[in-house]
Amino acid sequence: MAAPKYTAESITVLEGLEPVRKRPGMYIGGVGSTGLHHLVWEIVDNAVDEAMNGHASEIVVTLHEDGQSVTVSDNGRGIPVDIHPKHKKSALEIVYTTLHAGGKFDDGNYKTAGGLHGVGASVVNALSSEVIVTVKRDGAAWSMEFHAGSVQNKLKKLGAARGSGTTVFFRPDPTIFPRTDFNAETIRERLEIVSYLHRGVTVRFIDEMRGETQEFSHAEGLVEFLRRMVKDAGAKPVHEAPFTFARDEDTRLEVAFLWTESTEERLKSYVNGIPTGTGGTHENGLRSGLVKAVRNYIDTHGLTPRGVTLSAEDIREGLVGVISLFIKDPQFQGQTKDRLNNPEIQSVVDSWVRPALEQWLNQTRSVAEQIVARIILSARAREASRAASAQVARRSATSGKLTLPGKLSDCLSSARDNTELFIVEGDSAGGSAKQGRDRNFQAILPLRGKVLNTEGLATSKVLENKELADLVTALGCGVGTGFDLTRLRYHRIVLLADADSDGHHITTLLLTFLYRHLPDLIKNGRVFIALPPLYRVDIGQQTYWAADDADRNRILKEHVKGNAKAEITRFKGLGEMMPKVLWETTLSPKTRRLLRVGIADALETDRVVAELMGKDPGARFRFIMDRADEAQDLDV
Repeated sequence: MAAPKYTAESITVLEGLEPVRKRPGMYIGGVGSTGLHHLVWEIVDNAVDEAMNGHASEIVVTLHEDGQSVTVSDNGRGIPVDIHPKHKKSALEIVYTTLHAGGKFDDGNYKTAGGLHGVGASVVNALSSEVIVTVKRDGAAWSMEFHAGSVQNKLKKLGAARGSGTTVFFRPDPTIFPRTDFNAETIRERLEIVSYLHRGVTVRFIDEMRGETQEFSHAEGLVEFLRRMVKDAGAKPVHEAPFTFARDEDTRLEVAFLWTESTEERLKSYVNGIPTGTGGTHENGLRSGLVKAVRNYIDTHGLTPRGVTLSAEDIREGLVGVISLFIKDPQFQGQTKDRLNNPEIQSVVDSWVRPALEQWLNQTRSVAEQIVARIILSARAREASRAASAQVARRSATSGKLTLPGKLSDCLSSARDNTELFIVEGDSAGGSAKQGRDRNFQAILPLRGKVLNTEGLATSKVLENKELADLVTALGCGVGTGFDLTRLRYHRIVLLADADSDGHHITTLLLTFLYRHLPDLIKNGRVFIALPPLYRVDIGQQTYWAADDADRNRILKEHVKGNAKAEITRFKGLGEMMPKVLWETTLSPKTRRLLRVGIADALETDRVVAELMGKDPGARFRFIMDRADEAQDLDV
């Protein structure tokens, strides 16, 4: 069979609005729910354009009772209805029946606008089975009706009218869209965002399906929007007052952001009131300026952490922000306008945000240091996670598949509430603790000697150490990206070492490990330090326990009277204590003393740990010499 001839007759010319009906996806992205709601956005954007240029103060959107038709009205200037001199048709008819026709190509009509291609109104008309446009202007009301993009009823004058504005009713064409049911919550959400982006504009949403009317007006604009974003994300802010920036020249820019404890970056961006879901040059400029400002602040104030490289991702981790840009001639990617392509905007936003943010950081030093501390922790966590842990099996404590360390003496309780894991220095002390504990809720894990100094080490290297690997296994919560607090096998983790300098050193090494590789245990108040006595002081029939030399001297001063004599016993280690004595002084919840480990100043904590436990002896020497006058009796 011969192939058909390919001649001039094979070429189809689509005229008017036929291209839109033939290929709707080219204009609204598809005919699913997103494309259906895009029709609403196109008409709302036209009303917003009137508002952002000072011609309208109210926008009303009505979802009708059938759920398949919408009316959008504004109190702007109203679409012109006079006859176009060239096309000999009313301007309203041209706008709704001709692609690339509108008032936004002329610089004098709109300073900024979201609808720039002149296709929004005509596309909605083309894809609707019915459109009715009513205009009030110049003391009269006018109406025109369209079906499937074609004029149904010519423009007619309804009579005298007060005020001005445009009202558009449309019903999407069921032959184009498989489903024409609008989602009220989707519309409501978009309209509330419009009210955040345009302070002073009142937006009302009338939902006739539910018989509800909601009015949105936000005097604080982006700051209120940011608060809602943080709340919706369930993220705890690192600082309360956000950074805000506003500048209005030929280009108008508004920015608001803050850092949270979340591990995600959440940034919403808008151009001329239109959401740019895939970002673009304005987002790139904001990120670039932000990172440069923070780096400059860190470098200027000597806050660069030792042994850690801060990446741009570390600086932006936990950031929640919104950027709203208004420009005269935005270059969007496609008719759906979800990405800004103007190349010059990146450098503009960067050059505006960077100095403003750097100045803000310098003026709010306490807030800046909280932010920097959060960034440093993020960098350390990233390095730890990257190196971690295919080597650690992260299984549930109750799965029965977890192989616990052989030297762990676990508690009997299967519930986690009030259970405790004592990490004990040495097998001797471990033996006394095992005998002295309440095995119903107290577990004992003895460690052999001084554990590895983990400062500056990757998690993979740390887990090659058997003592620390056993500890991670006993805890059950994993490390790095696999950390899950809900799988922690104990309610409290208690560090129990001798009360002498060696014991303090071991406690410091364990704290370094927990702070660098399991910081969330400390943040959530799960880590404690036990305070066993260093001395037993017997005075007559009374026995006193002294935590250190100062405590011993206080006891002697207060209780040695007249001819009384004191018998003082210094414990060389916990292993020397009888199990009953260890229980009474250190293990019993009724009589023991525990210190909860917390982080009051994250930046200072990070610096001190890096200096004391890092590889640079110079930093450690300076730290010791700066505090030499604080030392009293040294245990040598």
